[in-house]
Amino acid sequence: MQNEFTALIEKYGEWYVGFCPEIPEANGQGLTREDCQQNLAEAVKLILEDRLEVV
Repeated sequence: MQNEFTALIEKYGEWYVGFCPEIPEANGQGLTREDCQQNLAEAVKLILEDRLEVV
């Protein structure tokens, strides 16, 4: 199963910072847009895995 979420990414100085509105706890950062996106995707994955363990 594959999920799709919104990723909002902005540049602050040298860093890209992103977050996912559907999962407020998820955020990521990186020196490139791709690094930020990958970091955010990993954060979303970890949060969803944690939520599944609780249920």
